[in-house]
Amino acid sequence: MRRLMLDGPGAVRWEEHPEPEITGPGQAVVRPVAVATCDIDPAVLTGVFPLAGPYPFGHEGVGEVVSVGADVRKVRPGDLVVVPFQISCGACGPCTRGRTGNCAAHPMMSTYGLGPMGGLGWGGLLADLALVPHADAMLVHVPPGVAAETVASASDNIPDAYRAVAPHLAAEPGAEVLVVGGSGPSSIGLYAAGLAVALGAARVVYLDHDPDRLGIAAALGADTREGGYEDRLGAFPITVDASGAHEGLRRALRSTAPDGVCTSVSVYLKDPPLPMFQMYSRCCTLHTGRAHVRPAIPQVLDLVARGRFDPSLVTTTLVDWEDAPEALPAAPLKLVATRTGTP
Repeated sequence: MRRLMLDGPGAVRWEEHPEPEITGPGQAVVRPVAVATCDIDPAVLTGVFPLAGPYPFGHEGVGEVVSVGADVRKVRPGDLVVVPFQISCGACGPCTRGRTGNCAAHPMMSTYGLGPMGGLGWGGLLADLALVPHADAMLVHVPPGVAAETVASASDNIPDAYRAVAPHLAAEPGAEVLVVGGSGPSSIGLYAAGLAVALGAARVVYLDHDPDRLGIAAALGADTREGGYEDRLGAFPITVDASGAHEGLRRALRSTAPDGVCTSVSVYLKDPPLPMFQMYSRCCTLHTGRAHVRPAIPQVLDLVARGRFDPSLVTTTLVDWEDAPEALPAAPLKLVATRTGTP
């Protein structure tokens, strides 16, 4: 089979590799049919985020089940499924508490397509075939009528955005939401804005300096604000830092209302200075960390299937599978590669 390898910044190539084989009764083999770039991928492709190659690339995608082990009951060959990017068994203590990103059955941060950071044994999803070690626990059916390319990022970035707004809107229905966007986890910030609208926030404000991202946020139903990260924007019960900038995080925190929650979906390689006294005075909660994506995937897919949320508005580049090596080095905001004839 072929799989796409990343050798280093801007350098990707197809290579031949042995096909994965089912060696356990709970496993499945899937054929990826729509694979999206994650927000970390443009940073890797441009050398901003240090992930050394070569390694198999791609960790957000939808696949068609090709074969299953003897004990698999929830999926069968021919099913169209979202493949979570994190490897999780579904049965250990963390998994049963919904903390699937910290599955105790596998080494910490085991994922597809993130090289040494996620473990090299899992391969990537930009490949002809991929092995899923816990098929019943991991795979989620794509609802009828939902295109694979629309929900390719339901593996990672969309659930990451969902966790930033959904639990807090459930605790405080109709609350106002602020998303501080930027050139960091760009698509996650946009998905968060769209999901907050879909989940009934009274007002969703999206702040950014980029006109293209502001246009996408407006199409998702957000109230857009063009600007930088200098001042407090108001007092929002729910804020999201998707800026990737220390100043953006501080603006989100300064704009969090008393007893409010700020979720940072950004990855900071250097520790940012925080307005700790302001946070203390207002009883502000800051949450950060990797998202536990598997529990949120069904809720995300339900919103898409009911027409309340359209993640395709965030996709900036849609290419044929064969054209992925030429399109990826440009590092677009959200690229989705699809096979011809994908459902």
